[in-house]
Amino acid sequence: MDITAVKLEIPEGCNVILGQTHFIKTAEDLYEIIATTVPQAQFGIAFNEASGPCLIRTEGNDSGLIDVCVKNLLAVAAGHVFCILLKNAFPINILNQVKNCAEVCRIFCATANPVEVITAGSSEGKGILGVIDGFSPRGVENAEDKAHRHEFLRKIGHKL
Repeated sequence: MDITAVKLEIPEGCNVILGQTHFIKTAEDLYEIIATTVPQAQFGIAFNEASGPCLIRTEGNDSGLIDVCVKNLLAVAAGHVFCILLKNAFPINILNQVKNCAEVCRIFCATANPVEVITAGSSEGKGILGVIDGFSPRGVENAEDKAHRHEFLRKIGHKL
């Protein structure tokens, strides 16, 4: 068995959602979810089939983001995996709708942090074991850090 770490490319100003799914119509359903939930979002979607022709299926409204999704999934090379790159929107805006998509089995990460995907390969193909999302903790927040967090959430409109 071959275990590897694959670094995802996340363009400046973008967030990534990486997940597992199971059906050919995933790309279209994810497109509809994003387009109807956050109409101003620019996005790309790619989905690796795991049977039949085993193609990478794509959708989106930004060809550059679609291309990067394809590049990421070619590198990961695991079946039944999807990659969404979002610009002018955040995962929190669509994540529940994505999780409720009938074909979606799980979400590995939803982030703007650097991501490494840990894969295992066998004679059958490859699968995702997990992800490394961002960096290790550097300490515990103090009162000043907590105040900054509260201020930030209000500044971006997520708290009153």
